[in-house]
Amino acid sequence: MSTVSTSAVAAAQDLRVVFSRLRRRLREIATADDLTPSQTAVLIRLVKDGPASTSELAGAERVRPQSMATTLSGLDRHGLIERKPDPDDGRRQLIALTAEGRRHAVTDRRVREEWLVKAMQDLYTESERRTINDALALLHRLTD
Repeated sequence: MSTVSTSAVAAAQDLRVVFSRLRRRLREIATADDLTPSQTAVLIRLVKDGPASTSELAGAERVRPQSMATTLSGLDRHGLIERKPDPDDGRRQLIALTAEGRRHAVTDRRVREEWLVKAMQDLYTESERRTINDALALLHRLTD
């Protein structure tokens, strides 16, 4: 096994902590109403990926199907999702957003983006924002 540098260990730990905190903060902003963070995450996923089955959503969110069923039940009570037969498999149901669900998800996304832009503007200088952008360009390698 090759030797891992101290700087790699420190960077990995700090990056994980910063992203976890940022993710939590963005979820707090998005869930200012009566939706749970899990419900908000499902709305965002449905906007991004389109209709999906309960098991697909559970896999994507890394939760048990029973937990996803509870999350979907809450969204259903709010009128944010609807269930439709899968055109490829009539035994399955697909979960899709209602018009209100799409509006809710898009509004949440806009609120989070506006908060993040304002925070970047208020907390960092132009030079610091350029440094952040340079660092983000490097970090994209982790997801490629």
